[in-house]
Amino acid sequence: MNKRSVRDLDVQGKRVLVRVDFNVPVKDGRVTDDTRIRRALPTVRYLLSEGARPVLISHVGRPKGEPDPKYAMDPVAHRLGELLNQQVMKLDASVGPEVEEELGKWDGRGIVLLENSRFYPGETKNDPDLARQLAALADLYVNDAFGAAHRAHATTVGVAELLPAAAGLLMEEEIDYLDTVLRDPERPFVAILGGAKVSDKLGVIESLLGKADRLLIGGAMCFTFFKAKGYEVGDSLVEEDYLEEAKRLMDGAGDRLVLPIDVVVADRMEEGAESRAVEVNRIPQGMMGLDVSLGTVGLFREHIANAKTIFWNGPMGVFEIDAFAGGTEGVAKAVAASDATSVIGGGDSVAAVRKLGLEDEMSFISTGGGASLEYVEGKELPGVAVLPDEEG
Repeated sequence: MNKRSVRDLDVQGKRVLVRVDFNVPVKDGRVTDDTRIRRALPTVRYLLSEGARPVLISHVGRPKGEPDPKYAMDPVAHRLGELLNQQVMKLDASVGPEVEEELGKWDGRGIVLLENSRFYPGETKNDPDLARQLAALADLYVNDAFGAAHRAHATTVGVAELLPAAAGLLMEEEIDYLDTVLRDPERPFVAILGGAKVSDKLGVIESLLGKADRLLIGGAMCFTFFKAKGYEVGDSLVEEDYLEEAKRLMDGAGDRLVLPIDVVVADRMEEGAESRAVEVNRIPQGMMGLDVSLGTVGLFREHIANAKTIFWNGPMGVFEIDAFAGGTEGVAKAVAASDATSVIGGGDSVAAVRKLGLEDEMSFISTGGGASLEYVEGKELPGVAVLPDEEG
C-alpha cells in the first residue's frame, strides 16, 4: 500500500483519533460476534506500545442521526476491555463540551471509546462542523476501518482532511491483500462470485473478467445468465432488465466465465421444503433454484484446486437454510483445501466460512463486504483516497 502508515507517525504522548469498524452484532447487551473488534486490536496495541493516547470512534447499526440506546457503544466498550485487559473509558457522546472536559481530565492511561458516530446527522453527510469538532479532540488521525472506507463520512474523510492522517495496520493489510489479487496475482487466478443479483455485481463481474483466468458464478444471479441463454428457469429469481447485459458478458468472456451445471430446486424457500437436484436446463415450472448441486461443486472444485490465487465473494445458495447450504459448504471446503492465496471478500461468504469453522484455513478474510467489492470494481474508496501517500 502506498499510503502513509500509522508506523510513520510520531505518536508518543499524542492523542490519536482512530476510526475503527466496531459495527458488530449485539444481543441482550452483549456482543455476539467480536471478530471486527479483534481485527482492530493490532493497531490499538501498537499505539499503546508507542505511548499514544488512543481515542476510538465507530458506528454500530443504523441509528437515524440521533441517540438511540439500542445502538449505544457500551457493550462494545465492555468487550474491548476484556480483549485488551485494559481500562476502556466509554463516553456518552462523540463531541461537545462534556467530551472535551472528560478528555481534559484523562490521565492518558488505557483507551477512550466515543459514542456511536451515527448518533449525529452530520456523520453520514460529512458535515464540516462535526469534522472540526472531532479534529479538536486529537493531535493525529488514523483510519483502521476498511469496512467503512467506501463511505465519505465525517469520521472517514472529514477528520482526515484536518489532522495529520495515516492508515491503521488492518487498513494496510486489507488493501495489500486485495492488491495481491488485483494487480499481480499468481496464476491461475480464480474468482468466485455468488449472491442474488447481477445488477449488484455487474461492475465487479466486468472487472474480474478482465483479470481472472476463470470466474465461477453461483448464487441466484446465475439464473439471469441462464434465462439469457434461453433456458427455462421456473420461478427462479431473474432480473429481466439485465438479460442483455448477461448475454454480452457471456459472449465476451467465452470459457473464462463458468456457470453451474446443476442446481437444487424447491417449491419454496423454507426449511423442510421438498427439494431435488436438476440440470440447469431442466428446472420445472413452479420450482425455484436455491443452491448449486453436487455436479457444480465438483466442477468448481477442479478449477479451485488448480488455482494459485482465489478471490471469493458471495454464497452459492440460500446458505442460511441447511437444505440449501451444500453448495456454499462445498466451495468453502474446496477453497480451504487449496494451496492458493485465498482472499474472502467480506459479506455473506465470511459468515459461511465462519459457520463452517474454516476461517483459519483461508489466507485472508476481509472485514469489508461493500468496500472490498468497490475496490475490486476499481472504484476509489473515499476513506483511503483522503489519506496522504507515503513519503519517498
